[in-house]
Amino acid sequence: MARSRKSDVVYIGVGSHVVAIQATSGEELWRTKLKRATFVTVSMEGDKLYAGAGGELFCLDPSSGHIVWHNKLKGLGLGIVAFTGSPQSVAQAAAMAAQVAATAAATA
Repeated sequence: MARSRKSDVVYIGVGSHVVAIQATSGEELWRTKLKRATFVTVSMEGDKLYAGAGGELFCLDPSSGHIVWHNKLKGLGLGIVAFTGSPQSVAQAAAMAAQVAATAAATA
């Protein structure tokens, strides 16, 4: 989850989408479908919103959800894209990666 510094908006990654939610009311402001992925990670850096999905990186306009650019990160696989940040966000990414690995091992 990322929070805009300019407004009271929370950005979440869920079900192949990035969704902007008004923090005070819970109202959905916009949603953008990225690509089919189990996990979508988000990071707010200055006035840019970044999202990782299925091993690819996206830059979105935080006011509209419009995809500004997209990098397929060729040759790096389809794993979770982790962002630097607070220890909590790094720990969450590590926990998600462990969960994916455990699920893959259980179904193999």
